[in-house]
Amino acid sequence: MQPALSKDQLLHEAASLMKDFAERTGLRSSRPQQRYLWTDAFAVRNWVELARATGEARYGELALRLVEQVHLVLGHHRDDDPRKGWISGLGAQEGERHPTRGGLRIGKRLPERLPGEPFDEQLEWDRDGQYFHYLTQWMHALDQVSLWTREPRFNLWARELAERAHAAFAHGSPGAGRRRLFWKMSIDLSRPLVAAMGQHDPLDGFISCVELQRSASLLSPTPSGPGLEAAVADFSTMIADRRWTTADPLGLGGLLVDAYRVAQLARLGVSLEDTLLEDLLAAAVDGLAHYSRQGDLREPPSARLAFRELGLAIGLSSVEAIEASKSAVANLEALRRYFPLGSAIVAFWLAPEHRQNRTWVEHRDINEVMLATSLAAASSRDS
Repeated sequence: MQPALSKDQLLHEAASLMKDFAERTGLRSSRPQQRYLWTDAFAVRNWVELARATGEARYGELALRLVEQVHLVLGHHRDDDPRKGWISGLGAQEGERHPTRGGLRIGKRLPERLPGEPFDEQLEWDRDGQYFHYLTQWMHALDQVSLWTREPRFNLWARELAERAHAAFAHGSPGAGRRRLFWKMSIDLSRPLVAAMGQHDPLDGFISCVELQRSASLLSPTPSGPGLEAAVADFSTMIADRRWTTADPLGLGGLLVDAYRVAQLARLGVSLEDTLLEDLLAAAVDGLAHYSRQGDLREPPSARLAFRELGLAIGLSSVEAIEASKSAVANLEALRRYFPLGSAIVAFWLAPEHRQNRTWVEHRDINEVMLATSLAAASSRDS
């Protein structure tokens, strides 16, 4: 069971983890910048949540500083790349005004695979490029910053990123069958590096674009920039088959977070497909039933990947906050039996002795940031 920590204790522990991350990755120290898009997207949202929960301006300042650093580092070509400047190809000043128009690099340690270079599946995991599901995480982070600061430019950057990502990753003729998304693209978005499609990528794209449209209308009566109507329509066709069930804990967590986002949009009066929330929750119930039988959580810490499990814990915390609706109540009741699972995961990784192994240390940044996200989510739920 999760230790009986108060809201203040949960926030203090989350802030401590985030402080170490900021020092270690050069955000709040003279160390070299170590930017990685997935981790930084969660970190930005953590800083915003800490600023909201505590009222302390320093956390908000770190969120804004991290946004700037991500764009300066991952919006530019790598230091070991002969290409220089913004990956969008824009000039210095125009690139600063529109830092996401070329997408954003993943931040992997190795250069991307060159044209004509043989594909090596294992090596590809360590090569740079662009992932669609990382870009949607950054869109959401920028949108949260925009809603918190009430500054439309962050939402604009998110919509410009959404428009570019949709144009680059989506492929296939509408008249020749189902449209799809490439899983991984080159840094300049000129060619696919992995052609397969992520199971939830179109779903993330659909929800992200609808959210960005909603935020844009809240922040300005006449928002400038992309409207995203074409992207929303395209993603809508891609998610028509509803094949979302997965037993992967990180994928399950993402599915539950998506369900929460859909519920929030519905609460705000955004018109979505009638059964979308119900279908997401049903897929999550099926996936959790499979996952709970696998026995992964009975393995020793060295055989487990904390950030993947913590993704599930974050998702379970999110879905606990969904207000029951007539269409979703049955699936919400079925999910309640799994809520203690999320608490158990967080409690396990909070224990210092479980963070002394190689797998934790090798993924320390993403592990600690997602543990902080889990703690912040728990503090919000318990407040």
